Amino acid sequence: MKRDIYTKLLEWKSSSRRKPLLLQGARQTGKTYILKKFGRADYENTVYCNFEEDADLEGFFQRNLNPDIILAELSLYKNLEIRPGSDLVIFDEIQVSNRALNSLKYFAEQKNDIHIAAAGSLLGVKLSGPGSFPVGKVNFFSLYPLTFLEFLDAMGESRYRKLIETIAEPVPLAEAFHSHLIDLLRRYYFVGGMPEAVEYFSAEGKGQAVREIQEEIIKSYVLDFAKHAPTTDIPKLTRIWDSIPGHLARENKKFVFSAVKKGARARAYENALTWLEDAGLIHRANAISTAKHPLKHYADTSIFKVYALDVGLLGAMARSPVALLVHGKRLFNEYEGAFVENYIAQQIVSHFHQPLYYWRSKGGKAELDFLCEFEGRIFPLEVKAGINPKSKSLKSYDLQFNPSSLARTNLLNLKKDGKIYNLPLYAVSQLFSLIKSGA
Repeated sequence: MKRDIYTKLLEWKSSSRRKPLLLQGARQTGKTYILKKFGRADYENTVYCNFEEDADLEGFFQRNLNPDIILAELSLYKNLEIRPGSDLVIFDEIQVSNRALNSLKYFAEQKNDIHIAAAGSLLGVKLSGPGSFPVGKVNFFSLYPLTFLEFLDAMGESRYRKLIETIAEPVPLAEAFHSHLIDLLRRYYFVGGMPEAVEYFSAEGKGQAVREIQEEIIKSYVLDFAKHAPTTDIPKLTRIWDSIPGHLARENKKFVFSAVKKGARARAYENALTWLEDAGLIHRANAISTAKHPLKHYADTSIFKVYALDVGLLGAMARSPVALLVHGKRLFNEYEGAFVENYIAQQIVSHFHQPLYYWRSKGGKAELDFLCEFEGRIFPLEVKAGINPKSKSLKSYDLQFNPSSLARTNLLNLKKDGKIYNLPLYAVSQLFSLIKSGA
């Protein structure tokens, strides 16, 4: 259960500035489940409308976008009067209907006492195209696969989530806690954060069945390419998607178009890459050669890395053996640490809701895995798969920019070495709060 997004939903319900809600995220990240649960728990009735499953719904938005007329006809169709404040209206897979999507701005302007929550697995793709409604007319929420902290909740280990969230200074945890969290993290690397896979693993603990669930999810994404992407981009989407494990398995994880297809050029593949990004299936990390605020103004968009939306799906795409689930720390080092770096990218996006960047020195001789930006400050973060505390890239960055704090994350326990903060991989969510406290 994604308690963080549920808290936001409750705040949205009680807000005096509430607008129709748009919940976006990749397919099978739990959007429908959490909205239905929200409706059952916090409203008297839920009026559920799925535009992908029920083609007749489109007709209610074709003749007129007047909210009163739409509500009257939906009430009749669902045999349930839709009442302000008491009922939740869910428009699921709303990207299928451009008219329904555009109707939200009229609900915001003329009928904002009606609680409408819309969701869509390809909303990012839809909204990136022409003809979308004014962004200021809706409240946007994004849903991602479960973070490691949410995975702990699902595994019945909420006590360890609380332990991590209460870290206030770089004092090592008791070794028993540290070892158990490393073991839980290894499981998360295999299972990932897709709700169906997590739910099954928490109940049954069977790795092979989890892998089958992950493979089915991947198949559904590939089917989306064929159903929803421009025809000319479909082969390109498949090639890029299939190339992600190979890119991340190299020591230099920079995305190279010629590795997707011999002779491929960026211009020919950029639209397909953007489609995957807008669909929420990949995260792109742009290179930066300086450390100035704001980072986006200094990003080199021609040099980047590509990460999968979920570390568990990455393992399925790479066909990593199910046996790795029980092989100690071997999983952390597989594929040149690809799982570790993808895991960190996934946690940064989910916890901090910011774009990904990494530092690359001019000439490319030194490289630092991530740069995070909080309250106008830039936090360099080096990622290691094992317990090696040596940080050549971090030292190179320090010599050039001399920041007040540096951070690295690996399998070592919490500690501080001069101005370097060492966070265990399982506690990367605490990066900002720990350094901000100045502990």
